[in-house]
Amino acid sequence: MEIPFAASERSTIGVEWELALVDADSGDLRQVAQTVLDAVAPPGGGEHPTIKQELLLNTVEIITDVCHTVAEAGADLERSIAELRAITDPLRVELMCAGTHPFARWTNQKVTDKQRYATLIDRTQWWGRQMLIFGVHVHVGIEDRDKVLPILRAVLTYFPHIQALSASSPFWGGKDTGYASNRALMFQQLPTAGLPFQFDTWDQFEAYAADMVHVGVIDEISEIRWDIRPSRFGTLEMRICDGSPNLTEVLAFAALIHCLVEHFSTMIDEGRELPSLPAWFVQENKWRSARYGMDAIIILDREGNERLVTEAVEDLLLELAPTAERLRCTEELGQIRTILRKGASYQRQRAVARRNDGDLGAVVASLVAEMRAGRPL
Repeated sequence: MEIPFAASERSTIGVEWELALVDADSGDLRQVAQTVLDAVAPPGGGEHPTIKQELLLNTVEIITDVCHTVAEAGADLERSIAELRAITDPLRVELMCAGTHPFARWTNQKVTDKQRYATLIDRTQWWGRQMLIFGVHVHVGIEDRDKVLPILRAVLTYFPHIQALSASSPFWGGKDTGYASNRALMFQQLPTAGLPFQFDTWDQFEAYAADMVHVGVIDEISEIRWDIRPSRFGTLEMRICDGSPNLTEVLAFAALIHCLVEHFSTMIDEGRELPSLPAWFVQENKWRSARYGMDAIIILDREGNERLVTEAVEDLLLELAPTAERLRCTEELGQIRTILRKGASYQRQRAVARRNDGDLGAVVASLVAEMRAGRPL
């Protein structure tokens, strides 16, 4: 089975941001995505270029065009948010994002009326209906298909850094789960979701996909829902991040991912060996960062050396500084230090809950306020 990989300009970037639609008064999710999408549809009909449909009617996704800088991607996202608010504000609907909604019940959510979503739910049943989750996806262009899988393996060594920083789903159905990212462990229950296999060659990836099609697991490549996956657009797509409550943090995570991919691409050009970890260490790192977030002790290398994730992030920022300057995202990457200082979203959410005697309505209000402010509060 041949899997095409489109020609893509090196280190271009694109961002996809899933947004929850919440009632301005109750803070609960509203099933109004179709109303919103109909309102923003082009006059001649068809899909809006940057505001898209999602699995559930409580969600819309905004996407950027192919961009050359993180700042350019940010401007795209700001335009889409402004266009959405022109529709949602009169409906008394707020935009909100986190890996999960703090108290909404999955049983109350409606699935978008589209065949591919109906097929997904029919196959996955209870776990599929549970997918009341939101994420941020970052695409980075790679100019040579032979670089894709080596870079994917290298990025897996920094999986826990990204997941810990972006973790924003401590609550589920009105309860504190004890996890920093409950979303990460929920999403991997779907077939073909979770951590990717570490293939050495594109032929091996194609053979895997052919097998999955042959036995009926997938009908097309986009149904491989790995946390990091090669995309037909000629990109490596990073699906690690929990939904982010504000634009500043979205761009910080985008800059971190942008720099990592370009850094490893440069290492390949220079003939240097890229880092990698055994699959069992990658799996353990994912669990630790989902469970403990910024307090995770992560596995750094094949020898099993360990370190507190926040200390490892500080070292990574220093290593990526020259790449960030070259990609013109030094300011956005610098916001990672703000997260280290102020706490990740899951920490801020728990702090709000403590200050308000466990009231998760106050947590939703804080997430709505961050989306309005465009920065962590």
